Amino acid sequence: MNTFPGWLADTVLLLHAALVVFVIGGLLAVVMGGWLGWRWVRGWWFRIAHLAAISLVVLQAWLGQDCPLTTLESWLRVQAGAAAYDSGFIAHWVSRLLYWDAPPWVFTLAYTAFGVLVTLAWWAWPPRRRSSAR
Repeated sequence: MNTFPGWLADTVLLLHAALVVFVIGGLLAVVMGGWLGWRWVRGWWFRIAHLAAISLVVLQAWLGQDCPLTTLESWLRVQAGAAAYDSGFIAHWVSRLLYWDAPPWVFTLAYTAFGVLVTLAWWAWPPRRRSSAR
């Protein structure tokens, strides 16, 4: 797949993977950083971005919608002459990596549980805004 749409599809895939790492790694960083006293994990903008990212994933799952990045990547792959995904991004790659196929409700449940963990971390280690007065 050496076409421009194929290159764009690969770029969207990398962006999507980076967002997955941000969501999962972000929670791990908040929990570990909360226990170890890392100040940066309580940064307001980091925590808002993290909460917004998982909230969007959970909302899309509950509404039965695919992620827009999945839709865009699939469309670009079709434009490049390749096959699109049969399911969502996470479902596709989890199935491919673990050889485990699950119905959509399993992923909705997993996303929701992860969202609950992010919310609990919000209260356990609340974000702090920087004070303008030093």
